[in-house]
Amino acid sequence: MISEVFITCAVTGGGSNADRSPYVPVSPEEIADSAIAAARAGASAVHIHVRDPKTRRGVLNPALYREVVQRIRRSNVNPVINLTTANGGDLVLGGPGSPLPVDPAGTDMAGALERLAHVEQLRTEICTLDCGSMNSKSNGQYIMVNSTGTLRAMATRIRELGVRPELEVFDTGHLKLVNDFVKEGLISGPPLLQLCMGIGYGAPDDLTTLMAMVHQLPPGAIYSTFSVGPMQLPYSALAPLIGANVRVGLEDNLYLSRGRLATNAELVQRAIEILERIGVRVLSPDEMREKLKLEVHA
Repeated sequence: MISEVFITCAVTGGGSNADRSPYVPVSPEEIADSAIAAARAGASAVHIHVRDPKTRRGVLNPALYREVVQRIRRSNVNPVINLTTANGGDLVLGGPGSPLPVDPAGTDMAGALERLAHVEQLRTEICTLDCGSMNSKSNGQYIMVNSTGTLRAMATRIRELGVRPELEVFDTGHLKLVNDFVKEGLISGPPLLQLCMGIGYGAPDDLTTLMAMVHQLPPGAIYSTFSVGPMQLPYSALAPLIGANVRVGLEDNLYLSRGRLATNAELVQRAIEILERIGVRVLSPDEMREKLKLEVHA
């Protein structure tokens, strides 16, 4: 067990959750305001996606990222900012009998450097790097595509930018790639990981699977874990027991309790209440920066 953790709030995500709760922020102003409120509630870091204000879906648009990041940086809070690089890896096949041509409505494939354009422009302290491909449980034709060649090119550029990658691990095999990247020197410093549980046809959120992943972590790793849906808040208590930091937020879970929709700030507040009751202190943003030896560019 660890006695101090940092909390990351995943503010909005890029999926259909915005259609299921009025509290999921969509516009750049809403996303920034929700991130600021989460930081005021005690979040150490905020994990940012952006959405097209018209379609309400996640997009790869550097101008929208710039507006969100600038609004957060101009505020009177100073959370660690963690930008996603997941956009540009969405592939929806045409169907079981005719996979090609792909469905253009859901397909959003971009090159490695294009997926990093907003990170290169904004130079936040952290950005994510999904560490493998994964099938979807809700859409039989959707694949989250992250080829090893693309990931290697992205990891190389992230290292050159001086941004710390948070390695997103959705299944046990993804940890093999993480360990290979560490051995190859593509990851500078102690690796920072997020163990993402219960998502689609990735790793289930049972304790046996989680501990199997913990036992495959590279030496010296600093890691967080979360689960989607109703297991998000229980994972806030579980995480420090296995040496992990905490993630909550509307990207992964919409509810504070059964039938009670949450805001990001409320999810952060509830996680802090849980942690304090088991004697775990939440690190401030500056303490998180010190712990991770983050490079501040702005």
